[in-house]
Amino acid sequence: MLGKKDETVISGSGDLNTLIGKGTVLEGKITVSSNVRVDGKIKGDLTTNESLVIGKQGEIEGEVTAKNTVVGGKVTGKINARGKVVLESNAIFKGEITAARLIIDDGAVFDGQCTMNDSGNLKPEIKKDKHPAKSG
Repeated sequence: MLGKKDETVISGSGDLNTLIGKGTVLEGKITVSSNVRVDGKIKGDLTTNESLVIGKQGEIEGEVTAKNTVVGGKVTGKINARGKVVLESNAIFKGEITAARLIIDDGAVFDGQCTMNDSGNLKPEIKKDKHPAKSG
């Protein structure tokens, strides 16, 4: 059963049609065009055009790319989100997050770094100064 927060994130254009159930272990690269819920374990990269919900029993080791991501379980690696990332109270996250918005509930564990990017791009472009300061 999806919680209230999960329903808010998933209510986008795609329906929840991909479920990786408890006890399932997947290794490799996974690409999905709609919403995804993970209650099992993934070792590898997961990409979706819509939202990703990682349940309390869910675990991902790798890179995640999604529109929005709700973490109720454990993620070790990277999360790239065009929208928001929510770390629920039971979440354990270790790695890097790039997102427009980050919400960390009381009790969640966040060990890593976050880059806030409001433009909707997954990987922000860093502009270099054309005229660097000269020393001396």
